[in-house]
Amino acid sequence: MLKKPKKIREVYADHAATTYIDSRVFLAMKPYLTEHFGNPSSLYGIGRIANGVLNDSRRKIAGLIHALPENIIFTGSGTESDNMAVFGIARVNEKHGKHIISTSIEHHAVLHPLEELRKQGWEITYISTNKQGVVKAEDVIRAVRPDTVLITIMYANNEVGSIQPVAEIGRKLLQLRKETSKPYPFFHTDACQAAGYLDLDVEKLHVDLMTINAGKIYGPKGIGMLYVRRAVALKPIIFGGGQERKMRSGTENVAGIVGLAKAFELVQQNRQKESERIRGLAKYFWELIQKEIPKVKLNGPEIGDGRLANNLNITIMDIEGEAMLLYLDEYGIMCSTGSACTSESLEPSYVLRAMGLPYEYAHGSLRFSFGRCNSKNDVDYIMEYLPGIIKTLREISPVNLSARIHARYK
Repeated sequence: MLKKPKKIREVYADHAATTYIDSRVFLAMKPYLTEHFGNPSSLYGIGRIANGVLNDSRRKIAGLIHALPENIIFTGSGTESDNMAVFGIARVNEKHGKHIISTSIEHHAVLHPLEELRKQGWEITYISTNKQGVVKAEDVIRAVRPDTVLITIMYANNEVGSIQPVAEIGRKLLQLRKETSKPYPFFHTDACQAAGYLDLDVEKLHVDLMTINAGKIYGPKGIGMLYVRRAVALKPIIFGGGQERKMRSGTENVAGIVGLAKAFELVQQNRQKESERIRGLAKYFWELIQKEIPKVKLNGPEIGDGRLANNLNITIMDIEGEAMLLYLDEYGIMCSTGSACTSESLEPSYVLRAMGLPYEYAHGSLRFSFGRCNSKNDVDYIMEYLPGIIKTLREISPVNLSARIHARYK
């Protein structure tokens, strides 16, 4: 029998899917939603105010990543930024070649554009990862051909938290470009998950393009940015009024941009201290899980420097991840199974499958991703009920389990 909760409370452990808006971010945004709401292209007062704060935000973000303000293009999401990087580079450089290098564990915001290009005659090489979900820089460089125009590899994986050797790849690529006297292949990284926990200095990373969005760093949803190194040419994917260096037409979301800049500033200021705290929380949770729950496995790198501090992805054998999610939700516990962006699918995680894990391992995965609101009390609350849920689910036959879930949530 499952333990009845004394008092249900909410525990949000899905920060890799999205985050709430920090109150300081909301206060920074508020004037540009109500009072200074003007179009930044307008010449009258509130338009000039909006234009001024737009430029201030661009300078603030540029400073945080060691770039120039003109390197920053604001977009409507991380997905749009990824699409702009992939399609933008491809369309400008197809005369030089139609080959791109990536990995099979990228976010769908990269994988789906690559698949669309493949249908148009492009060749895509997907570098394999090891069992921890990490590629080797040597394998990436070895795959470069004379017709390779783009390498796109995420900085940190959204499902298993594996951190890729982006800086090492960038250094080796710079050396290769010197040897070949070619400006390409260009190097793009999706840093949406990394922005709250890792150093995003583009000079240290040696990247040509980098994607960030606000919804993963306690900022508003519906706003992102793409860093584009000077002299890297793109073709736009959205046309209209020519805003954002004629690369992303549409009236700028000034309040969202202010929120992105403030959120990014706050997470970068506190990232080392917060990373240490959150990593301790993940480690504490994993130790309790191993002690109290049999037949469990950690997916991705060991907890430490090679893994995002807030990420804990585990496989609990003999149970489907979807069933665990639904039962945990009864107790107010929110996490995810597989990729949050594909939660409507019952297919096992493509990331775990690409890492070489068997179907059964991938199907029984849970991802807990912690954030500012979490503490040891949250972990203790989860562990008060998780072992009992697992014991119950392991005793239910798959047929009876399916019927029970359907009856409860139809």
